[in-house]
Amino acid sequence: MVDGLENVIFVTDDRPEDGSLDILGLYDGVALTERDRYGFGELPDRIILYREPLLAACADLDELKDQIHVTLVHEIAHFYGIDDDQLHELGWA
Repeated sequence: MVDGLENVIFVTDDRPEDGSLDILGLYDGVALTERDRYGFGELPDRIILYREPLLAACADLDELKDQIHVTLVHEIAHFYGIDDDQLHELGWA
């Protein structure tokens, strides 16, 4: 478990809504840096991994495992309020 990663669910879907193969994952929620506070009863934030784009981007199982790891780190970082520019600087874009 990652410290502070609460009220987040991890799901998979075949593809993003637009059907593209360009997006490997998505954070769907409000970053910790942008929310006032959580009360009672909010739906959980979601981190979505897209199966078909991930499979299309990888040549073998080892590459797939590595890409899933990178994608999860990337999307979890969005939960903590780290944007794509910062992730790119850190090597996680």
